[in-house]
Amino acid sequence: MGASEREKMAAGEWYVCIDAELDALRTAAQEAVFEHNSLPPRQRGNIGPALRQLFAAVGENARVEAPFYCPYGFNISLGDGAFINAGSVILDTAPVRIGAGTLLGPAVQIYCPEHHKDAGKRRAGLEIARPVTIGEGVWIGGGAIILGGVTIGDEAIVGAGAVVTKDVPAGVTVVGNPARVVRG
Repeated sequence: MGASEREKMAAGEWYVCIDAELDALRTAAQEAVFEHNSLPPRQRGNIGPALRQLFAAVGENARVEAPFYCPYGFNISLGDGAFINAGSVILDTAPVRIGAGTLLGPAVQIYCPEHHKDAGKRRAGLEIARPVTIGEGVWIGGGAIILGGVTIGDEAIVGAGAVVTKDVPAGVTVVGNPARVVRG
C-alpha cells in the first residue's frame, strides 16, 4: 500500500487534498477555530484552549487574536511572545514556524499550499505543501501575503500589503508586490 495523502502532504510531495483523512483533520481544526473565534476574550485568553492544543507548539505569552483561520493547526508553531493580529489566515498544509517576539499585523495571510499548474490535476485536488519559516523579532505589516517555501530572517520587516514570494534576509525591510528590499 502506498503513502496516504496526509503522509505525502507531510513529506512535501504532490498529494490530493480531496481525501477523507484530510477532511477529518480539517473538521477538527474547524471546531478549534470556531471555539477560538467564538469565546469571549476573558475565556479565550491568548489562544482558545482547543486551538492551543491543536498547534504544534505555543511559546509563553504567544497570542492569536480573533478572528483567525487555519485548515489544520497541527503544523503551526509559535515562539515566545509571538503575536498574530485579527483576521489572519495561515493555510498550514506544511510547517509554519513563527519566531519569538514576531508580530503579524491584521489580515496577514500565509499560504503553504500550491495548486498544480495543469488544470485537470488542479480540478482533481492535486497540490503540494511548502513550509514557511519566520524568524525572531520580525514585523509583518497588515495585509501582507507570505507564499509557501519562504523564509524570513530575524528582525526583518515586511511592509503592509507586501506579497513575499522569495526569502527575506535578516534585518532588511521589504515592500511591494512582489516584495523587494528597500534601501536606506
